[in-house]
Amino acid sequence: MPINSFLDYLTYEKNYSGYTIRSYTKDLNQFKAFVEERKEGMFVPVEIDSDIVRNWVVYLLDNRLSPVSVNRKLSSLKSFFKFLMKQGEVTTNPLRFVTGPKTRKSLPFFVKEKEMDLLLDGDSFGDDFEGVRDRLILELFYETGIRRSELIGLRDRDIDFSGMLIKVTGKRNKQRLVPFAERLKSLMLAYIKVRKRDVPVADEWFFVRKNGMQLSVGILYLIVRRKLSEIPMLGKCSPHVLRHSFATSMLNNGAELNAVKELLGHSSLSSTSIYTHTTFEELKKVYHAHPRVKKEGG
Repeated sequence: MPINSFLDYLTYEKNYSGYTIRSYTKDLNQFKAFVEERKEGMFVPVEIDSDIVRNWVVYLLDNRLSPVSVNRKLSSLKSFFKFLMKQGEVTTNPLRFVTGPKTRKSLPFFVKEKEMDLLLDGDSFGDDFEGVRDRLILELFYETGIRRSELIGLRDRDIDFSGMLIKVTGKRNKQRLVPFAERLKSLMLAYIKVRKRDVPVADEWFFVRKNGMQLSVGILYLIVRRKLSEIPMLGKCSPHVLRHSFATSMLNNGAELNAVKELLGHSSLSSTSIYTHTTFEELKKVYHAHPRVKKEGG
């Protein structure tokens, strides 16, 4: 089956994450079902042309799928047919003349520094295991900018307290080292102390539940959403908002764009440059210090 061969290729040769593989599987199976419904149960890649792909795009949009999601599915399909071309199973890629729907690039949500200080330095976190853990989770997201999956995947051995570094395994199993400061070190050591005291059996994972098992994505979302919801007027409450907030704070405080790119684990600067919009507020402050601007108001 071509789809299974492609997924094996992504898993074993490209080392894509389980989350990415599941997304590809879902996208390709949806397309396969669409084709089979219109081709009397047959899914033969060599017979698929641009018109079928365009009809699928129309079908997805008619079912109120967002342009962003449609373009992601087209990207999955494009990769699939590139693989088939390399394998010699098809001679042309039916997506070469297909363009996805236009998307409006939304700016990332982020938390202002003063609001994060109020939240993290406040007294809304308890002194028990879950309170100490939850505070550390928010601190770690905000002070390092690591991804949701990277935080969940941390193991005790990934924390180098002497070197003040965290070994992070990112997308496609790429590893990078992320530095941390003395304050975060103290919070991590305090968490480990409470974890040893309150969690009877803990495995190799750094962040765990009270039963000692690895923290799940669902619980992580609940923790972050519950705490960020305490911030008034915040449009979105998710772990990625804290990643956005880290990048924004770094750039607003003088960090170079390329350095932020490396810390975030981005493969290109284009992914990091979206955060530069948040520096405009700081640039306005600098501009209003110009002598000609001051003269206008005098």
